[in-house]
Amino acid sequence: MGEFKVGDIVIRKSYGGDIYFKIIQINKSLEKGQIYILKGTNVRLVADSLGSDLEKPSLDRISSNEEIFNNKVNAAIRKALIARKSSKKVAFRASTILRSEGEEVSGRPGKVLHIDGDEEYLNVCLKGYSKLKIDCVGKFVPEVKQMEVVKEILEEYRPDILVLTGHDGMVKGTQNVKSLDSYRNSRYFIEAVKKAREYEKSYDDLIIFAGACQSFYEALIDSGANYASSPGRVLIHAMDPVLVCEKVAFSSIGKLVSPQEIMENTITGSKGIGGLETRGKYRELSPVSNLSDG
Repeated sequence: MGEFKVGDIVIRKSYGGDIYFKIIQINKSLEKGQIYILKGTNVRLVADSLGSDLEKPSLDRISSNEEIFNNKVNAAIRKALIARKSSKKVAFRASTILRSEGEEVSGRPGKVLHIDGDEEYLNVCLKGYSKLKIDCVGKFVPEVKQMEVVKEILEEYRPDILVLTGHDGMVKGTQNVKSLDSYRNSRYFIEAVKKAREYEKSYDDLIIFAGACQSFYEALIDSGANYASSPGRVLIHAMDPVLVCEKVAFSSIGKLVSPQEIMENTITGSKGIGGLETRGKYRELSPVSNLSDG
């Protein structure tokens, strides 16, 4: 069918139009004709579809979907900042915080290296890190290439927290959730995590989040990730990796952050994100010098 082209926003009729996708590639099959490769516009999912199952939503519906996405992001950021304030860690300027009793304290949250297989989502996440006052370096690297470059990028930037994400999804019709062949990109995330653990073995010195929608959660944890998706093989929100990082980056180095605290900080929750008890990355410095030049 020639009515769809790369870049079009579409929904799948057989799924009730529950997810909005962008067409990123069109493949040709002798048996099935054109097969459209899709990526979620606000969930980290890759899927494929025949043209007969696709439909272009109206501009009003697309706009409404974007508004819902933006509202969820803004609400999640507000929630994270309120939680940070209630724990007496309000970030402003160069990671300076002001305690409730009025004593100014300088602190340093964890630094993030975010490697993403989707450049558009990477830019969305970088805006989120900026709003949350998190020092982050973002790199666009396709999922299949992440294992090849992760050690080199780690050595260059030496972050406290590493994110390995992009798109994933279970192959349509798969029955075996314990087989790597059932997942589109999980094997690449797993190999990238292993390479990162060759660089730094300690789970407290380098904290790793890995995965995307429906990723092979257990295998990612076994390969060395502190946090991963997706325990319930559900779709995760584009901003979930950022919200995981926020909780760890602004939790004290003296605090063990529970998996439950991490899940509560995300949009998707416990079906989408899980992991291990992990030490926070925030270090306080006190007092702050009041000396000035002259």
